[in-house]
Amino acid sequence: MKATEMNSLSNDASGSPVVEAKDLRKNFGSVQAVRGASFSIARGECFGLLGPNGAGKSTAIRILYGATSRSGGSLTVFGLDPAREAREIKKRLGVVTQENALDEDMGVRANMMMYARCVGLPRADRGKRVDELLGAMSLDHRSNARIRDLSGGMQRRLVFVRALLRQPGLLVLDEPTTGLDPAVRLHMWERVRELKDTGTTILLTTHYMDEAERLCDRLVIMNEGEIKAEGAPREMIERYCPGTVAVFPKEAGLRERLVTAAAENPDFSWFEDRAGINVRGPGLAAVESFLGHHGMIPRILRPSTLEDVFLEITGRELGGDA
Repeated sequence: MKATEMNSLSNDASGSPVVEAKDLRKNFGSVQAVRGASFSIARGECFGLLGPNGAGKSTAIRILYGATSRSGGSLTVFGLDPAREAREIKKRLGVVTQENALDEDMGVRANMMMYARCVGLPRADRGKRVDELLGAMSLDHRSNARIRDLSGGMQRRLVFVRALLRQPGLLVLDEPTTGLDPAVRLHMWERVRELKDTGTTILLTTHYMDEAERLCDRLVIMNEGEIKAEGAPREMIERYCPGTVAVFPKEAGLRERLVTAAAENPDFSWFEDRAGINVRGPGLAAVESFLGHHGMIPRILRPSTLEDVFLEITGRELGGDA
């Protein structure tokens, strides 16, 4: 993907945040969906907004582009207030929605030409822009195919094309790779990195922790409407869950042995998730020594990950329906 094809630098003042939220709040009657959230997104940054269902992240995104009004706090996007200037913000925003929402009976190129007209691209530029993006997303060979005949991965790539038609300064990726096979996910990750390298600011929500860990420069974890943690992925792992994890199968007798052994050593802890029963220690050598002393052989030995951080902070696993 050439830089000229994907250049999406916004024209906001250099150094000022693309998004700045301070004490952002949203109430739905007595329900506080967003409770005093404060964060900023720098120009050219990939910023993650993570959380389980009901955390408030979808509400925060809808406030960001003016689809939902805020109950309190301040918010600017490109220096503009979504409550008053949503139309101007949307002109500089691209969104990869959770649902594809494509006209399945239309051809691929025809559908994108229709959207190019809807977003106000000049007539003379529409064909060139659509063809450039179809090529960049490896869809040019299917430009005349009906959308219903594309694979799920191709349809998701086409949603990327739609979001990039107007060269957005801010690209919102709302669970962009849900349901895709690993090869297609890797392809999408590469496109996201290329966009960031050419200056596009990216806001990512995802329930794949490896995706957030690989793509995000910084991220926040929300739970029950509040931001519970913020930082770079590696920094958050070192802050909340450093060390090495030994994973064991879920067996009642083994669980008792692991809990007892971990309780005897303050450097070790245990937790349970869908992968099994886990023991975390301060490093690989320490964990191997601990297990050898207790005569235990794990199924897996792995470094701590961002998913461990998520579980530690929210007390909840981030499942596929998040």
